[in-house]
Amino acid sequence: MSCPSLDHPVLRLCAAVLCGAGMVSAACAPPPAPPADESNPGPTPTIQRTSLGEMPDIDADALLAHARELSSDRYEGRAPGTDGESLTVGYLVDQFRRIGLKPGNTDGTFIQKVPLVGITAAGGPLTLTKGAEERQLVWQDDIVAWSPRVIAEAGLAASDLVFVGYGVVAPEYNWDDYKGLDVTGKTVVVLVGDPPVPNPDNPSELDAKVFGGRAMTYYGRWTYKFEMAAEKGAAGALIVHETGAAGYPFTVVQASNLGEKFHLSTADKNMHRAAVEGWITDARARDVFTWGAQDFDQLKAAAATREFTPVALGITASMAIANTLRPIESRNVLARLDGRDATVRSEFVVYTAHWDHLGIGPPADGDRIYNGARDNAVGVAGMVEIARTFTKLPVPPRRSILFIATTAEEQGLLGSEFYARKPVYPLAKTVAVVNIDGLNVHGRTRDLMLIGHGASELDDFVRDAAGEQGRIVRPDPEPEKGFYYRSDHFNFARQGVPALDPQDGTDYIGKPPDFARNIRDEWTLHDYHKPSDTVKRDWDLTGAREDLKVFFAVGYRVAEAEVHPVWRDGHEFKAKRDAMLAK
Repeated sequence: MSCPSLDHPVLRLCAAVLCGAGMVSAACAPPPAPPADESNPGPTPTIQRTSLGEMPDIDADALLAHARELSSDRYEGRAPGTDGESLTVGYLVDQFRRIGLKPGNTDGTFIQKVPLVGITAAGGPLTLTKGAEERQLVWQDDIVAWSPRVIAEAGLAASDLVFVGYGVVAPEYNWDDYKGLDVTGKTVVVLVGDPPVPNPDNPSELDAKVFGGRAMTYYGRWTYKFEMAAEKGAAGALIVHETGAAGYPFTVVQASNLGEKFHLSTADKNMHRAAVEGWITDARARDVFTWGAQDFDQLKAAAATREFTPVALGITASMAIANTLRPIESRNVLARLDGRDATVRSEFVVYTAHWDHLGIGPPADGDRIYNGARDNAVGVAGMVEIARTFTKLPVPPRRSILFIATTAEEQGLLGSEFYARKPVYPLAKTVAVVNIDGLNVHGRTRDLMLIGHGASELDDFVRDAAGEQGRIVRPDPEPEKGFYYRSDHFNFARQGVPALDPQDGTDYIGKPPDFARNIRDEWTLHDYHKPSDTVKRDWDLTGAREDLKVFFAVGYRVAEAEVHPVWRDGHEFKAKRDAMLAK
């Protein structure tokens, strides 16, 4: 689906926004045809652009000011249930009011209350027993584990360890790693990622017809591993951490899980979950397998086949976890711009960005405040500035626009999960979601990356808008890391709503070819989920400004479109959307 015609004054205005200061010539003359989108072959429509004088623009100075404020030490890392949350929510509500948006909740407020339970786990070692021998894995160093159950004490008592490969049950691929095994009372050990099934025609490649080939499916996500273990009745679930497959080092597991962890409040106090969930380092896992007279690499290779069957390690595990419980009422912040067309005003285009980060945690280089500047102060700042741009239009778009600053994304996408479960506006009336999780802080790029590229017709809107900047759209260069399942748009997508997660480009103007890879590796190693994620002196938001113009144009044009964008045929969430709209 292509973007609608621009033969309309408001649509021409939207296009002209993309011609803002510093982007193209002041005359906004039609440029040469942009380069072909190599990842999505096909003609790029020629979109006429008209200069209408001073147009709404993204204010990079305001963007930086928001990010600097929200990531300052005063906000203490913006953890849910802290003074940092109160300051953050107050700041965002004030900004939305100043912009002129309406309260997003139907109760007349800017707040959707999100009931959470904070659990701080204190664990001892994982004690392993084989016959008369006993070994221990050190809490925090060798194993990071917790109990999601909302009870004071939980643990494992002489629970049999069973290796279940990748822990996947996927009937559509004729795949079952559990093979009917009763794991009640047992602790399953699983690998992160999807089973890497070789292409039968070229064994050096992965089979794109099974688990997405190199791209991760939801079966590969750690959240799925725990969900399936719970469904099977396991007492415990331990994931073997491998940096490449997980997409981050073990230090991130430690930083994200050793402090207070939040869960949505449920009627059964999460007793349906395994008593113990956690991660074990690759090195210690190999030691355990060797002690159990098993070859880790051989079993890992076998786990990539349909014929794999669970393997008992002949070892039992015991562990005691004491939970400190803290029920809180966290908050999503919602703001609304009403559409101008009464016939479709009840339909919404949604922008999301999470306001939370990790708060105060384990010290690193003497600093305990996890400021979260890129993750995600700058992202929520970008959403605020997109909202401001919408209010500068001479008339609103046809459909309504909803801005949601979500809570507890860092705790497992909890704020967006709560909204998707209990939406303020029906998901059947939610046309599309554009998520902003981080922004480019290193300058302009010739491209824009789309996580989950190829999933829906929203790609076409991004392609067209980026094309007007002379840029192309590329797919995620690291699909094996499953980024599509790691941010707030996913909770809308899994309910059937077409959702975008656009990210930084990889072809930086004036920078060497390996620049993008180097800064991404540097970020993952040194700043991601660390106190060092602060606003840096070398931040260059010119690229972020251009990206935000694209995000604005996408939302505006979807809000103006005659028909809704849909999932591509064969996509995993298409059937969900079709069923939703059929009701």
